[in-house]
Amino acid sequence: MAALPLVTVFVLLGVFRVKAHWAGLSALGTALVVAVVAYGMPVDLAALAATEGAAFGLFPILWIVLAAIWLYQLTVVSGRFEDLRAAFGRLSPDPRVQAIIIAFCFGGLLEALAGFGAPVAITGMMLVTLGFPPLRAAITVLLANTAPVAFGAMAIPIVTAGELTGIPYEQIGAVVGRQTPILALVVPLLLVAVVDGRRGIRQTWPAAVVTGAVFAFAQFVCSNYVSVELTDIVSSLAGAAALVVLLRFWQPKGSDDVRDALQNGTLPNPGSGDGVEPTGNADTATRTLAAPRDQLTRSRTLWALFPYLLVIGVFSVVKLWKPLGELLASTTVEIPWPGLHGAILTASGEPTSTTIYSLEWLSSPGTLLAVCGIVVAAAYRLPMSTATREFVSAATSLRWPALTVAGVLALAYVMNQSGQTLTIAMWIGGAGAAFSFLSPVLGWLGVAVTGSDTSANALFATLQQGVASKVGIDPTLLVAANSSGGVMGKMISPQNLTIATSAVGLVGRESDLFRCVVKWSLGLLLVLCALTALQASVLSWMLP
Repeated sequence: MAALPLVTVFVLLGVFRVKAHWAGLSALGTALVVAVVAYGMPVDLAALAATEGAAFGLFPILWIVLAAIWLYQLTVVSGRFEDLRAAFGRLSPDPRVQAIIIAFCFGGLLEALAGFGAPVAITGMMLVTLGFPPLRAAITVLLANTAPVAFGAMAIPIVTAGELTGIPYEQIGAVVGRQTPILALVVPLLLVAVVDGRRGIRQTWPAAVVTGAVFAFAQFVCSNYVSVELTDIVSSLAGAAALVVLLRFWQPKGSDDVRDALQNGTLPNPGSGDGVEPTGNADTATRTLAAPRDQLTRSRTLWALFPYLLVIGVFSVVKLWKPLGELLASTTVEIPWPGLHGAILTASGEPTSTTIYSLEWLSSPGTLLAVCGIVVAAAYRLPMSTATREFVSAATSLRWPALTVAGVLALAYVMNQSGQTLTIAMWIGGAGAAFSFLSPVLGWLGVAVTGSDTSANALFATLQQGVASKVGIDPTLLVAANSSGGVMGKMISPQNLTIATSAVGLVGRESDLFRCVVKWSLGLLLVLCALTALQASVLSWMLP
C-alpha cells in the first residue's frame, strides 16, 4: 500500500508518458487515499500535510528556479550571453568539451553554492543557448548533477545526517568522499557519450578522464583532510583548471562534425524511445552554435562572465563568512503549520518537528540569486521595465512546473507524515546482512520522492544507523551510503525533471526525459550498491 503512490508516479511518467503535473497530482491523490484508508490518518491532517508540502515546493524550491531563470534571461536580453558563447568557443569549440565544462564543472560549483535545482536550471539553459538540442541538454545536466550532490549547498545533506544520528558529520563526509569519487570518474565519460555516442568517447576521452580523475581526487582529499563543506567548490575548480590546462596542449578531433550534427539533428538519438528528439520553444531551441567573435576582448569576456562570477562571490561570502550567514539565517520565520503542528507524533510519542514550516525569505538561495539579478540588471544598464518584463515572462513560463513541484512536495509530505515512507524503509531494512547492498536504495528513494538529498537524509539517516547497529555493520558507512545513493535519485525526481524541462523549453515532456535518464539512474545506483556491500566486507580497508 505504501508503495502505491510511487508506483503511480513512475508508471504514469515512464509507461504512459503522462505530463508531470498530472502524474504528480495523481500520485498525491493516491497517497491521500492510502494515508486515510490504510494508515488511519484523519482526512484533515492528511490534507494539511499536503498544503505544507506544497508551500515548501513553491518557496523556497520554485523561487530558486524562478530567480535562476530570470538571471539567465537578463544575460540574454542584454546581449552579453553572445560574448559568453564566444568565450566558451575560444576555450574549446567542441560541444562535448563544453558539456564537461558547463554541466559538470560549472554545474558542480553551482551545486556547491546554491543547490535545490539551480545548477540544472542554469546549465541547462546555457547548453541550449550554445546550440544543444533541448532533450540532449536536459539529459546532460541531470546526469552531470550527480557526483556533487552529496556535498551540495556547503554539505548540508551530510551535516543534516550528522545532526540527526549524532555521528560527527566529518566522519560521514569522509566516507562519502570514498564513494562518490567513483561516480565522478565515470560521469564525464557518460556525458560525452550522451552528446556524441561512442565517437564522443573515442575522440574526447582525454578531456573526460582528466577532468573526472582530478575532480574525484580533489573530492576525496578535501572531504577527508581539508573541509567537508568546501569539497564541491575545491573539486569543481580543480577539475575545471585541469581541463583548461589540458586544452592548451590538446584539442579533440571532429569538433566541426559534431557542431554540424547538433545543428542538423543527425547525432545518435539520446534515448527517448520514440526515435525523435523533441524540440523546444522558439526562444531557445532554434539557436545555433556561434563561432568565436574576432573582436572579443578581455573586458567583454569578463562582463559576459560577470553574472556567474557574482553568483559564486555572493554565495561564497554568505556561506563562508559565518557572521553574515548567521545574520541572514536569523531572519528566518518558523511557522508551526496551523492545525497540523502538535497533531502528529513520532514513534516515541513526541510531536514531530516536520510540521514547522521555515520561511527563509532572506537567506534562501532564491533570494540571493534574485539580488544577483538586480545587480546584473543595474550593471548591464537594463531599463527597469525590461528587467520586470523578463521576470514576469519567467514566472509565466513556470506556471505548469509550479503545479508539478507543489504536487510532488505535497506527495512527499503526505507520505512522510502518514508513515508510508517509513514503512517502505523498514521493509527494505528487513533484508538483514544483505542490507549493506540495499542501503543506497533508501537514499535513492528519498531523493526520487523529495528531490533533495538533505530531505532523504532527514528521512532515513537514523533508520540506516539503527539497522546497521542491529546487523553488525559500521553505522557511518550506511549513513554515508544513504547520502551517496541519493544523488542518483535526483535525476529521476519529478521535481528535477520539471526544472530541467522548464529550463530547456520542453515543458510537458517530462515523461520523455524520465525514460532517457532512468537507465543511467539505475545503472549508477547498482554500482554504488555493489561498492557499499564490498566496503562492508572485503573492501573495508577503504573506510577511514
